[in-house]
Amino acid sequence: MIAYALRDAGFEVIYTGLRQTPDQIVSTALQEDVDVIGLSILSGAHMTLTKRVMEGLKQKGGEDIVLLVGGVIPREDILLLKQLGVADVFTSGTGINQIVEVIKNLTAGKQEEGAR
Repeated sequence: MIAYALRDAGFEVIYTGLRQTPDQIVSTALQEDVDVIGLSILSGAHMTLTKRVMEGLKQKGGEDIVLLVGGVIPREDILLLKQLGVADVFTSGTGINQIVEVIKNLTAGKQEEGAR
């Protein structure tokens, strides 16, 4: 649903499907030269999976990729995720307009660079 909504908002979206490993996510992100990775985690494994994606990005030179996390995220974990380097966290019920605005704000500089 989020992928379709982001496409409708004008973003190019590469949807990799469910149950991707952190290594697969990092590899695809680097191959596709993405600006943003959005993780949707409903399993409760958000801390472990996010940490592994962040570590993979650092190891493979993808530190400049913005990481967003959404799903069933307890409030007490939001600060911890941001301390790991997550740019923003979206809990259940977050409106698509808010997500779109956050992504636009986080990628504004990259969009300007691409236009030069």
